[in-house]
Amino acid sequence: MDDQNKNLILATVLSFAVILVWFLLFPPPEAPVAPQGTAVEQTATGGEGLTIPAAGGQANVPALGVGGVLSRDEALARTTRIGINTDSLEGSISLLGGRIDDLSFKKYHETVEPGSPDVTQFHPAGTPGAYYAVYGWAPAGGLPFDQVPGPTTEWTQESGGELTADTPVQLIWDNGNGLIFRRTVAVDDKYLFTVTQTVENLTESEIRLAPYGIVARVGKPANLKNFYILHEGVILASDGELTETKYDKVAELPVDPAERAAAERVDVVENGWIGFTDHYWMSTLIPDAGQPFTAVTKYTSTSDTYQTDIRLPVVSVAPGAIAESSTMLFSGPKEWATIREYQKTYGIDRFIDAIDWGMFFFLTKPIFMALHYLHLWIGNMGWAIICLTLLIKALLFPLAYRSYVSMSKMKQLQPEMERIKETAGDDRTKMQQEVMALYKREKVNPAAGCLPILLQIPIFFSLYKVIFVTLELRQQPFFGWIKDLSAPDPSSILNLFGLLPWAPPDPTSILAILSIGIWPVLMGVSMWLQMKLNPAPTDKTQAMIFNLMPWVFMFMLGSFASGLVIYWVANNCITFTQQYLIMRSQGVKPDIIGNMFGFLKKKSKAK
Repeated sequence: MDDQNKNLILATVLSFAVILVWFLLFPPPEAPVAPQGTAVEQTATGGEGLTIPAAGGQANVPALGVGGVLSRDEALARTTRIGINTDSLEGSISLLGGRIDDLSFKKYHETVEPGSPDVTQFHPAGTPGAYYAVYGWAPAGGLPFDQVPGPTTEWTQESGGELTADTPVQLIWDNGNGLIFRRTVAVDDKYLFTVTQTVENLTESEIRLAPYGIVARVGKPANLKNFYILHEGVILASDGELTETKYDKVAELPVDPAERAAAERVDVVENGWIGFTDHYWMSTLIPDAGQPFTAVTKYTSTSDTYQTDIRLPVVSVAPGAIAESSTMLFSGPKEWATIREYQKTYGIDRFIDAIDWGMFFFLTKPIFMALHYLHLWIGNMGWAIICLTLLIKALLFPLAYRSYVSMSKMKQLQPEMERIKETAGDDRTKMQQEVMALYKREKVNPAAGCLPILLQIPIFFSLYKVIFVTLELRQQPFFGWIKDLSAPDPSSILNLFGLLPWAPPDPTSILAILSIGIWPVLMGVSMWLQMKLNPAPTDKTQAMIFNLMPWVFMFMLGSFASGLVIYWVANNCITFTQQYLIMRSQGVKPDIIGNMFGFLKKKSKAK
């Protein structure tokens, strides 16, 4: 087998071996668990006790429905509500606790099918997968717990009607003992809420208390991907560092000795934010830029509730004075442009890194930006992927040119190498010395052919990460049957791509492995043609591997996102064209037809 065939096989096998190992065996390292602390030490001063109530969970619902779980409609009907209606959001705020617990995204739908329901983010307590944000004040300095508002406080709407981007709403609660609490909720035209809490002290004594915010969810998300290359769970930005904790790891945190049923981690943060991140959506609590706070990650096993808190420092309110605290809540899709704008406008530290860019962030970020702007320019994400492939190949062309020129020279030296092998006989040392001398004399690098393929490995990883993780690829169509570039090709070879009158196998069926679509078939064919630029190896075992490799990878990558397969097809076609033209320019004429059907000639000679 000549050296360029060896290099091609080696590089291709190595690249896909690394892909499989990376995807299946090496998940990203878990974030280190910070030392456990206490809320008293972190937010209160003077050794005062500071108690943060539990988020509530299902225990705050008066009576559960049939089977112990309320339907969404039942839960919404049980409390007085203020509607939320903007260009991007729809939902309501419960006056029980002033909870933001009903929220849907108008611009995003569950599936690509017409009439598919909007994606729902928040669910009220008592429903399956309850998920909501609640705010309040924690008493300090001997202030009784029942004198401050908490998760079950019955608020009254003081002003505003429906919450819109132009009309905030204000809630009020009078504790009956000289403290009046107000809460103003505002929202922009996207996904950012601003919650301003005030307390007016009409008593004759100074009071001490601390504002807090909580985002809580009961149970793990129903659509949890639990995939190695994607972080889902708690995300904390703390003074320039990003800490990611998966749900299973949250449940394994050290148990709070004061509350045996709860495991928690406490982080003292000078500047940052905390919340939950899903595949495409996120809910985070964001203090003002530079505002010190205590970030708490918590799991309560008795109610299966995951919780993230921000606890702001204790404030003193003199008689007749008013104290105010303002924080933000982002609850929405992880749109790159929107999150980046929030980061710039409000100084939210590393907010753009809420998108899981991965270990190759230095590649995934520029690749995504190029794809994003190409999509804006072209208007079709599939064609944007193909144009991105052209751009990547253009950037790598100088290296590819030198590599293919070197491969062409090796092709021209093939007769001389065969002569060396014949004259050297069984003396392999002599043969290797003469071959290396030939390479040196002709200025040929036998490893040069590997470089273009090896350079594709991190690019392939990064593009896969971008296509799998970023929201901008979700439900983006190409043309024809490709309605979602982030999902596998829905066509199937088992029903001749829809020509035969039966449905393809269910994804859970073992036959789904064989049920590949049109684009994976095109990928296999394009890889096979690329390999036919060079003759098959003379060794039968190597020749068999060489011939089977494209079809093995065709089935292996058949279940990958169709956007990634389209990239691979485009990459194969461009590589084939580049290599063919460069080889011709160097005086080498690839016998593609002969390489494709050479085995027939061999059989004829054998007969």
